Amino acid sequence: MSLFRSKPPQIPLADRRVLALGDDLARRAQAALPGQTVKAAGERLDRAKPGAADLILIDADALGAEALALTMKAIKALADPPPVLLVGATLPVGLVRDVLRLPVSDILEAPFEDARLAAMAQELLSEAARSEGAATASGSRCWGVSGAVGGAGATTLAIEIAHTSAQRATRERSVCLVDLNLADGAAAAYLGAKPTTRLADFGGAAERIDASMLQAFVTPVSRGLDLIAGVRDAAAFETVGREAILRMLEVACEGYDHVILDLPRHRRPWTLEALAGCDEVLVVSELTVPALLAARAYADEIEAALDGALKPRIVLNRLASRMFGSAPSMTEAEKALQRKADAGVSSDWEAAAASVNLGGPIAQHRPKSKIVKDVEALVDRLAAQAPRRDTAMKVA
Repeated sequence: MSLFRSKPPQIPLADRRVLALGDDLARRAQAALPGQTVKAAGERLDRAKPGAADLILIDADALGAEALALTMKAIKALADPPPVLLVGATLPVGLVRDVLRLPVSDILEAPFEDARLAAMAQELLSEAARSEGAATASGSRCWGVSGAVGGAGATTLAIEIAHTSAQRATRERSVCLVDLNLADGAAAAYLGAKPTTRLADFGGAAERIDASMLQAFVTPVSRGLDLIAGVRDAAAFETVGREAILRMLEVACEGYDHVILDLPRHRRPWTLEALAGCDEVLVVSELTVPALLAARAYADEIEAALDGALKPRIVLNRLASRMFGSAPSMTEAEKALQRKADAGVSSDWEAAAASVNLGGPIAQHRPKSKIVKDVEALVDRLAAQAPRRDTAMKVA
């Protein structure tokens, strides 16, 4: 279930199938909801194929107690009941209780204006569409990667994580890597790919971003991996709206099994929502005291901002033998972090440089590199964790 808090798209009432119980309500619905099919069901919903409707309107004043009982029985028997709007001046408590227990429903007290009927119908249809999209995305995973300091290797690790996940995928285009370093992201260059995304073109119309539109942003990288990266634009952080970013992430999570975010380390208006939408967030640090202190502060900041709903994992990058040099040991590093490091990735400068120069993940050009093995172990650990989509905090 996607947790990114973008403005939900309005579902047009055109072509909606509305089933109305009560002749007067059916007539009013035809006037209030132009452009879609309104069918009068009389008083016998159980004979009117309620499962074929996108919205059911019930006039409690026009139906007797027996008809209302049969109506509720027919609706509750459906595996996936459509939205229900109950209207009337006299609404039995038991009936109201039954209606409000449905997945998507509401109550409209009479008298009411046609405009109010139309507004509530739109709201119910939109809520049902959002619930359907969330159910579609319930199996997806979203992992965010961010560097504690510049040059920590976050983009490289995000690419390797995405590639490893794609290699294990059972279907094409199951993993999407999203470069959220809007002004000067390097993911496309590292992969030898061409960035195509221009979110600034949407201005305030983020609701236009849907699954079809998202494909215009995508650069295919391999059989299982797609990339979303912006064309270099120094003003992108100022011109791309928060709603466009969050809507893009929401749609990506609905369409892909895995979404990997390469996150900028400086907070933007959408940063907390992006973090709250992730199942896991990795803070990447080098094995230097300044980087470790920055990683600790950054992880604490994220945890505090999200009221403890998300505990970032710290990944120590470029681990090397202490035979030469004076890098801190893992024990010393964890002392500086004041917490356990969740993973370590070995240093292999030659493999990383060759990969960047040739274009593509390290696993493609140097499959025996220690980096590849360490990233595979990291992905195994992340994949074994239960998704946090049902319990993570939503940031308004």
